Amino acid sequence: MARKQILLASVATVGVSLAAPGLARADEGGVGFWLPGQLGTLAAVPQTPGWNLGIIDYYTSVSAGGNVAAARQVTINRLPPNVLVNLNANIRANDDLGVLSPGYVFATPVLEGQLSVSMAALGGWSSADIRGELTVAAPPFAATRQGQTSDSRYGIGDLVPFAALRWNSGVNNWMTFLDGDIPVGMYDSSRLANFGIGHGTLDGGGGYTYFDPQTGHEFSLVTGVTYNLSNTSTGYRNGWDWHLDWGASQFLSKTVQLGVVGYVYAQLTADQGAAKFLGANLSRVAGVGPQLGFIFPSKTVQTYLSFKAFREFAADNRASGWNAWVILSFSPAPPEISPAKEAR
Repeated sequence: MARKQILLASVATVGVSLAAPGLARADEGGVGFWLPGQLGTLAAVPQTPGWNLGIIDYYTSVSAGGNVAAARQVTINRLPPNVLVNLNANIRANDDLGVLSPGYVFATPVLEGQLSVSMAALGGWSSADIRGELTVAAPPFAATRQGQTSDSRYGIGDLVPFAALRWNSGVNNWMTFLDGDIPVGMYDSSRLANFGIGHGTLDGGGGYTYFDPQTGHEFSLVTGVTYNLSNTSTGYRNGWDWHLDWGASQFLSKTVQLGVVGYVYAQLTADQGAAKFLGANLSRVAGVGPQLGFIFPSKTVQTYLSFKAFREFAADNRASGWNAWVILSFSPAPPEISPAKEAR
């Protein structure tokens, strides 16, 4: 059973925090730092020491109307921020991204835990469009116009460093993490399709995983908060954000995993610099969906392939829809355990 425990523990997804382009998230015009759903299953389980690599294909399709469409119009300078408006419009966005996240897990304990670090970078394709009818009123005058604004392009995003400490005690595992956004990606406040978020962030939190290798039962919960710096291009500053990712799964065998995943994302404080007609512009969303994982063990490199998808609901001041993930990770193979040690 000890061999099984090390085998399953090594599939903990490589820690990666990233910000996707488009409109899939909260805050300024629908764009925030944390990508909901990125952490979950086995998140707090210690990993095999050494170098690792995470490769992610992320696809999302979302839409919204009302304040979200209006906020994006303000951000791209298509709508004055201090006028009375009636916006009967819809905004849609589609992203197809590739994420590369190399990392390293230290063998030497730090604060009696296991330290891991990684750096994520993304690139791909993003598209968005706004269409509908807009009435702009600056008493005593008013004007109504119809139209469409579209944008699409390929690009590269910001860099996202990630560091975590993990501890294990039997079936209980804990973690704490710190990450943030280095705003070096393609960003233009006048465009709908962006790959950077235009400002730096600092994010951190903690998590717990219950994992019983004898039964194959697993449950994970990761939560944190995001502090946002100002966007110097727009004079806008997102409020504090809170995020919660979770996952529950059952290992049907040593190499096959089946489960469910979900998330909740919400703003805790109001934005600064938003258009007056948007009010506090607090955003929130939740998502839930299935997951499936496969382990491909070998003597040198262990490969973990997983699929998960989320359907979003309970969205407010935020574009919502669905997203799908394909995650491929490579890590050192767990050490061999002699039959004598395993019997103990």
